[in-house]
Amino acid sequence: MTGRDLAHAALEAAKAKAKERGAPPGQRRRVVTGGQNPRRRRWSGPGADARDPQPLGRLVSRLVSDRGWNESVSGARVFAQWARLVGEDVAEHAQPVALKDGELTVRASSTAWATQLRLLQGKLLAKIAAGVGNGVVKRMRIQGPMAPSWRKGPRHVPGRGPRDTYG
Repeated sequence: MTGRDLAHAALEAAKAKAKERGAPPGQRRRVVTGGQNPRRRRWSGPGADARDPQPLGRLVSRLVSDRGWNESVSGARVFAQWARLVGEDVAEHAQPVALKDGELTVRASSTAWATQLRLLQGKLLAKIAAGVGNGVVKRMRIQGPMAPSWRKGPRHVPGRGPRDTYG
């Protein structure tokens, strides 16, 4: 069966169904539109209307609020705008690692910078709150640089590490 035959069969089935309902073939069903002329187009007019084209930013912010993603988007803004929020000199030596339940974990490049960040913690929290909003980051946990781990693979035997096998 070709596409033309399928279309013809679908048209015949629709005509038969319309005949069962009592509607004469070839006549469209009239939709009741609350007292307005159905042939009249409903343009949006000169004022603002929901049918008008919307800026993408407004549509995205409406989507974010409708889906309940405000908290995660605000958290992502902390990571995306880190250098602007805390300043270039701090961002050069400290990177955000995780944000969970209002606690931002920040890893510093050295122990001296970790100490400096602990001293600046109040000012940094104020800057972050001014940039992304209050309540997004409530606390900061500052970590120093991570030491290399000798633990490799999924299994581990307790002991002194690689020195254990030297005799």
